Amino acid sequence: MSSLADKGLKISQNVFFKILTHRAIKLVGKPAKIGFLLRDSYQKLIDAKSDKSGFTQIKDIMFSFIRLVKSYFSGEYRAISTKSIVIGIATLLYVVSPIDLVPDFIPIIGFADDISLMAWFIKAFQTELSKFREWEQAQGIMPT
Repeated sequence: MSSLADKGLKISQNVFFKILTHRAIKLVGKPAKIGFLLRDSYQKLIDAKSDKSGFTQIKDIMFSFIRLVKSYFSGEYRAISTKSIVIGIATLLYVVSPIDLVPDFIPIIGFADDISLMAWFIKAFQTELSKFREWEQAQGIMPT
């Protein structure tokens, strides 16, 4: 996954992702819009048909992040930095954006940039995601 994460790191450093990061900062104060983003992200992840390159594993972790954001905005879970939330929201914005470095309608490679960015996010924020999953288990929350 590290080569995917390396590609994702490059994507996270491009101008388009920086624009999405600024957009994510603005969204942090708008829970209703975050809800729409989470819904759209979830739909895009479940609609993806590919299981290649560990996509199923990446999807499961990103579903955890979607649950984390829901819990954060409902006030149930706050053990995460605002910076991590903003970078994660920017990642979700990239995933749902129709404007990608590689458009999603291109077979096979269309999701490659999305997968790479998600892999980078997972690698960079693994500790935060693990803490959240532990919190979920301690609360008796069963992931859906």
